[in-house]
Amino acid sequence: MANEYKSSMNLPKTSFAMRAGLAQNEPKRLKMWEENHVYELLQAQNEGHDKFVLHDGPPYANGPIHLGHALNKISKDIINRYWSMRGFQTPFIPGWDCHGQPIEHKVEQMLGTQKFNQLSTAKIRELCRKMAVEQVDTQRQGFKRLGVLAKWNDPYLTYTHDYDATDIEIFKKIYDKGSIYRGRKPVHWCMYCHTALSEAEIEYGDEISPAIFVRFAMKSVPAGLEAYADNLWVDIWTTTPWTLPADDCVILHPEATYVGVLVDGRCELMAEALVKKCCEKFGYDSYELARDAQGNTWRGTGTQLQGNTYLLPIFGEQGETGVFIYADYVTLDDGTGVVHSAPGHGVDDYIAGCKFGVPVVMPVDDNGCFYEGDGLGTGGPFSGMNVNDANPCVIDWLTKRHTLILHEDISHSYPHCWRCKKPVIFRATDQWFVSMDQTNLRKQATQELAHVTFYPAHAARRIGTMVEGRPDWCISRQRNWGVPIPAFTCKDCGELVLNDATLDKTIELFKNCGSDAWFTQDPQDYLGDACVCPACESHNLQANKDILDVWWDSGVSHTAVCKHRPELQFPADMYLEGSDQHRGWFMSSLMTSVGAYGMAPYKSVVSQGFTLDGQGRKMSKSLGNVIDPNKVCATQGADIIRLWVASVDTSVDVSCDEEILSHVGNAYRHFRNTFRFLLGELEDQFDLATDGLAFDDLSDYDKCVLTRMCEVHNQVTQAYQDYKFNQVYRTLYDYVVTELSQGYLNATKDRVYCGATTGLERRSALTTWSYLLAMLVRDLQPILVFTCDEVLEHMPQSLREGKTFAALLSWFSAPVDEKHMATYLPAYKALVQIRNSFTKAYERAREDTSFEENTTQATLARISLTLDMKKALEVVPHLDIAEALVCSAVELSDGKDLSCSVVQATGEKCPRCWNWRHLESDGLCSRCSKVMGNL
Repeated sequence: MANEYKSSMNLPKTSFAMRAGLAQNEPKRLKMWEENHVYELLQAQNEGHDKFVLHDGPPYANGPIHLGHALNKISKDIINRYWSMRGFQTPFIPGWDCHGQPIEHKVEQMLGTQKFNQLSTAKIRELCRKMAVEQVDTQRQGFKRLGVLAKWNDPYLTYTHDYDATDIEIFKKIYDKGSIYRGRKPVHWCMYCHTALSEAEIEYGDEISPAIFVRFAMKSVPAGLEAYADNLWVDIWTTTPWTLPADDCVILHPEATYVGVLVDGRCELMAEALVKKCCEKFGYDSYELARDAQGNTWRGTGTQLQGNTYLLPIFGEQGETGVFIYADYVTLDDGTGVVHSAPGHGVDDYIAGCKFGVPVVMPVDDNGCFYEGDGLGTGGPFSGMNVNDANPCVIDWLTKRHTLILHEDISHSYPHCWRCKKPVIFRATDQWFVSMDQTNLRKQATQELAHVTFYPAHAARRIGTMVEGRPDWCISRQRNWGVPIPAFTCKDCGELVLNDATLDKTIELFKNCGSDAWFTQDPQDYLGDACVCPACESHNLQANKDILDVWWDSGVSHTAVCKHRPELQFPADMYLEGSDQHRGWFMSSLMTSVGAYGMAPYKSVVSQGFTLDGQGRKMSKSLGNVIDPNKVCATQGADIIRLWVASVDTSVDVSCDEEILSHVGNAYRHFRNTFRFLLGELEDQFDLATDGLAFDDLSDYDKCVLTRMCEVHNQVTQAYQDYKFNQVYRTLYDYVVTELSQGYLNATKDRVYCGATTGLERRSALTTWSYLLAMLVRDLQPILVFTCDEVLEHMPQSLREGKTFAALLSWFSAPVDEKHMATYLPAYKALVQIRNSFTKAYERAREDTSFEENTTQATLARISLTLDMKKALEVVPHLDIAEALVCSAVELSDGKDLSCSVVQATGEKCPRCWNWRHLESDGLCSRCSKVMGNL
């Protein structure tokens, strides 16, 4: 462009920086948000409107935030910002889970186990509280840095007095319905953390275990096998040899057929369906099946064999016996079809044993070691030994007595403690439980789930299956840091004391003093008249020291937060967490809410996957593949992390590494450059309210583009409402890069830069540009919160709604009605097809040597276009196709099929606009000549 014409051009001019400098500028903007109370302004702006309550699930306050935290909180912020722009009031109260094993374990690590075990309960609780407070603030600063709007100065914390009291309020409601009981039954037990664990506190990992086949000597003789009484055995299979000292019974399938296998003078009972497989495995080269007195093959079902007895594998030498029972869960896939059973060490075995009155033997202490002694209920020959150390000793003991048939090591999935990561055991202890069936809690919960909307939809089946199959919920823990279960024991008669009077007094105590008082005050001091044993009328009560499961603690937030905070509501509109929370917070919230109120605590549930590295591996410091969100914020900016969150399908596991973030950074620059491009002509130069045109006055091309813009916006709106942020991202990215940057904006910049400043053609384009800017800044505001806030500062007043901060903007209102959409959208799509055809034809033409040297400029091209005019472009008779294709001229002809050919343009290059045209006498094209003449 010749210098003499520059002053006549409408060249772009904006103070919106090309370089974002997010890492340096975002903290300044955060400070401005805080000083101006943007979150509070947002709530006040929509006060009185319908609410959308996304209830924040509390992360553990036990360390700095990680990428999973970022994914979670950014997703919630995107949703809240969207619904707020739609006019809903979106109060967001962040929370932290401050109780339980995670924090107590952190304190133990800090002090060392030996020193930790020497501390009093009061001191441990003091240190845990201090740790929680510190970690809450660390995480809060991390979340704020991500641009998340929330009531950060007043979060909910599960250790506060009012929260402690709510724990007991819900306990009382469910206890009064008869769903809570104390019992001795097997639970997951961590011998290292010395506490019971719930299903939600279990992780599964592969372990190598010794699988053994053992023969037990029969005590009774099933009818028909009298001839083999002197050498009669039953063969079992187990992967936990250490549980044999607790053996009480063997379990058969009720309908399976069992036979006696004759080998080496022995008769061994096993399932008929497994005889061949077992004998091959055992090396029984020659065997026969036992026969009854009539000479027929002897057979008996599990139901028929029930009640027979055998000598216990360890204590049989002392005359102790076990009994045959049956249960449907016994399979004929592996083993012998006969299951060794220790009801104290397995839930299924316990349930089966209870049906037949089998006693629970528990020879293992809290440390996972056998009690010392010789009799049943002790370790016998394995006294004092840890159960893991006992496995090889048990195998050796059986080998010496010639009852071990086979030993083989197998790899299988085994439960581990979520905190110490070590294998757990099943162990019968006295615990508190919530019954799933006594008051129909399971049935009610299943019915309530049918009224909940799940994203993704298949997640409903996952949690439904878990509800259907879960055992009674063990809600007691043997730790220090948590809310105590409000029960008492009479020191004089040992009776359990728990009633409405003691519960009410406990609630009052926790509201006034917090649960610390439970561990330091005498019950008489706070129970008053309620301090009495109903059995013996003694006032000598002792407070229970078990604490509530941490999942109970977080689960009752539906009441402690949603019900008790006036700005919120129950049930919440949404819970959003990782997919592991189907058996965690989603589940405990459901059970406590249905148990207390008979209804689910949420109307919808969004579950997300986990964060992985670029190779699909779990992130770990040892692998060096951890992406630290704090570091990314400090180097690249929070908007880059937010854009990454929007770019991935959060319903499944998502990958992130430096390369992926680099691609996201490139996408960010496309969005930013488009904002800057638009602002270059709109900032301080064009205001839609005073300079814009009505839709009917726009050019046909601009009308088509506006209808397409509205279609894109509608697609984005639907994607936000479906919580598919990756569809928002992909829709907007493709639109900005392909249709705007490479298409419309590139095509119309000639009209904008070179047209008459106040001419209708230029005003038509800038009217469209204004709507594009208004739409993009609103559609991207929930994601690129810092950048859109920056863009707003540079936007014309008419596009800002009088707002100072982008978070306060309303959702974009489409400027095109449905009638115009139906008219012009087909024309736009026809134009897209034309452009695709032109692109291919132009590439072919560039390879033609007859074209002059400047073949990279499409303005040098003149095209001949054949298409069905009536079908494609009848409604846009004045559409400037040459402008849309950025070429010199278009010659149209009517035809059935679309075709395009490109030749070199005639005329000369205008020195002002660089278009190839027939020039006027002043050496300019007619458009530029007219503009210059008016100047």
